[in-house]
Amino acid sequence: MNLQKRKALGRGLETLLPAARGATAAAAMTPAHSDAAIREIRVEHIDRNRFQTRGRLDETALNELAASIKANGVMQPVVVRPTREGRFELIAGERRWLASQRAGKQTVPAMVRQVSDQQALELTIIENLQREDLGPIEQAQAFDRLSREFNVTQEQMAQRTGKDRTTIANYIRLLKLPIEVQEELKRNSELSFSHAKLLLTLTSGEELKHVVKEIVSKHLSVAQTEALIFNLKNPSGENSDGQASPPVDPNVRAAERHLQEALGVRVFIKDKKGKGKIILEYATLEDFDRIVEALSKK
Repeated sequence: MNLQKRKALGRGLETLLPAARGATAAAAMTPAHSDAAIREIRVEHIDRNRFQTRGRLDETALNELAASIKANGVMQPVVVRPTREGRFELIAGERRWLASQRAGKQTVPAMVRQVSDQQALELTIIENLQREDLGPIEQAQAFDRLSREFNVTQEQMAQRTGKDRTTIANYIRLLKLPIEVQEELKRNSELSFSHAKLLLTLTSGEELKHVVKEIVSKHLSVAQTEALIFNLKNPSGENSDGQASPPVDPNVRAAERHLQEALGVRVFIKDKKGKGKIILEYATLEDFDRIVEALSKK
């Protein structure tokens, strides 16, 4: 993760945990940068975070963490908030909490914070983003939940997570994919966010299933997936003007891919000696409005 991204995520945590202002996102969770006392809390008195957006855990990595905790203890406290008498809800540190149980620990070091439901959800999202632990659909569901349940705008989400607003909009658009495609995106780590954005350019359910199957079975890269979708849309090797498509310059193809990822729609660049045109394909009026908004920004 680059420094700029870490700083952006850190600002998000500083907003939600005021006592940690001036620290980095990672340091905000450590005792040295917090005014909250560290308490040992029994693991059975901590409930799983009901706002947790991560649906899967790497069992091998979890067992390795458990072995480390058994040998060295928990090096970084979890963060919890009080719920009912004597019980706490986990905010951050789910893996450490679960691994501590596997390691046979009776207690886990914890910082107790008084935070709202919205802050708890935002902290959960930010922690997972820092670990890059969420799949594209899990991230989409997290952002969608912030929007629906807490009326947080995409601009506000961008400020608090360090992600671009257009990126957040594209994540939320993934929830328009058929449920079976969303489930495949959850299950299979080969299907990245960039793959998923390309799938949004397809409107046929059969084409979607075919492309997903090809990506998984043939381990297609994003560029290969883009070529596959282009060939599906242009089976005769013709472009949108009905003319034979000449070989595409790699720089032009890279520019197409960059615009496509930024706008979330299919992009064609027709270049001839430095002159040409850019064609944007949109499938819905929502796509059209989003393109106009993106191009209208100063």
